[in-house]
Amino acid sequence: MQTASGGGPLAALVTASAAELLARIARASKDEWAEGAGVAAQAESLRDRVTPLAELATQAYDQAIGAAGGDYEFGRAYARAAEPPLLIAEAAADVTELAALVAQHADPALRADAVAAGLVAAGCARAAAELVAVNLTVSANDERVRRAELLAEGAARAADVARTARE
Repeated sequence: MQTASGGGPLAALVTASAAELLARIARASKDEWAEGAGVAAQAESLRDRVTPLAELATQAYDQAIGAAGGDYEFGRAYARAAEPPLLIAEAAADVTELAALVAQHADPALRADAVAAGLVAAGCARAAAELVAVNLTVSANDERVRRAELLAEGAARAADVARTARE
């Protein structure tokens, strides 16, 4: 069975793009924001952390789809497929938190772009949390499902903080 690359890789790559945008905004704001260069480096580190998760998510999903054996093997393969989306949710939540900081301190002309990056990253955290839950359908009370949900909720709150910073 041939698989599509899926929502996990999409969430990872979009999160990486949001982090890259934050790096550019912070770098462009370094004249009026002393921490701008450091924040740009942090955003680049987040981008570098999340980008490889796109391929990892694809591989884990493909392995789950191709799982053979009984219920135990099948369940383990899908549980492993939930790991990359959880890492993506963590990174997306971190990018959203950074977006709130950038929106508060960056060049005012660029703050709306920081808000946009935060909103996009929060959406990626929500999407990744959904993928964690779907991949763990046999154990909905799994700690990873709860963790992913909390990350997505925190990202949504951080995006709201970013929005208020531009007003």
